[in-house]
Amino acid sequence: MVGKKKPLVVITRKLPDPVETRMRELFDARLNVEDRPMTQPELVAAVKEADVLVPTVTDQIDAALIAQAGDNLKLIANFGNGVDKIDVAAAAKRGITVTNTPNVLTEDTADMTMALMLAVPRRLVEGANVLTGDKKWAGWSPTWMLGRRIWGKRLGIVGMGRIGTAVARRAKAFGLSIHYHNRHRVLPAVEDGLEATYWESLDQMLARMDIISVNCPSTPATFHLLSARRLALLQPSAYIVNTARGDIIDEEALVKLIQDGKIAGAGLDVYEHEPALNSKLLRLAAKGKVVLLPHMGSATLEGRIDMGEKVIINIKAFVDGHRPPDRVLPLRT
Repeated sequence: MVGKKKPLVVITRKLPDPVETRMRELFDARLNVEDRPMTQPELVAAVKEADVLVPTVTDQIDAALIAQAGDNLKLIANFGNGVDKIDVAAAAKRGITVTNTPNVLTEDTADMTMALMLAVPRRLVEGANVLTGDKKWAGWSPTWMLGRRIWGKRLGIVGMGRIGTAVARRAKAFGLSIHYHNRHRVLPAVEDGLEATYWESLDQMLARMDIISVNCPSTPATFHLLSARRLALLQPSAYIVNTARGDIIDEEALVKLIQDGKIAGAGLDVYEHEPALNSKLLRLAAKGKVVLLPHMGSATLEGRIDMGEKVIINIKAFVDGHRPPDRVLPLRT
């Protein structure tokens, strides 16, 4: 990456047209117009020849792949906030900088979290399916399709970062009582504004909540944070919503507890082994016990363009010899 030669930037998935167009203007950008996930051999070929790799959540950039990178690869500019699929430490050892796109998906993800928080207790998907199913709707009845009210209920937020705080703001407006567990207590002004109750013990919070919202990042420390033991602490009337990462919840344990009537239901946008989906979850969805979405929490055009602009800024800063604004350091993962 010397002189005026444009860096070769390999993009692993199709991005919004405005983002791709700008990348083509600034860099020697190789696009994935088919929007097909790259195979492992294709990823190997990409890291061998690229100056910059732009992966997404569907790509596993592990130590084995990084070990095969060519000498030209100096930047992995992730299209996404989470870097759980990138071995940041292995990249650092090879002198490869990793960046991400923080702070652009907060509101979109919080919107979807709130949507699931409403959809599950109020049985929105079941109700919609009545009108589009094979049987004719018989009309209103005072005891039919009864859900549960969310106003006045206690919401326990696991992970009170930017997204968790945005969820809390929305939930407070819907009349929920805000509780949270976090590695560190939030600022008093934030806590007071939300009238939020802090729980140092996750176990104690889980046992007392009506709804649990998972909003923490996926790290080795949060893998199965909501384990079978912890999930068993929930009340039988409780609901759980996850728009963070699937492996934070022990999915098999969650399925069993819902099947046994020990948890009322769940709203999930992420899955432990996605894109593979647990067939038991599908059966629960058919029974109206869970609402399942295909990892679309951040899927707004505005959000995706904002992400792309962050990627471009990081690449441009790096190519120009400056420190990228969204550099990810190994200790911060």
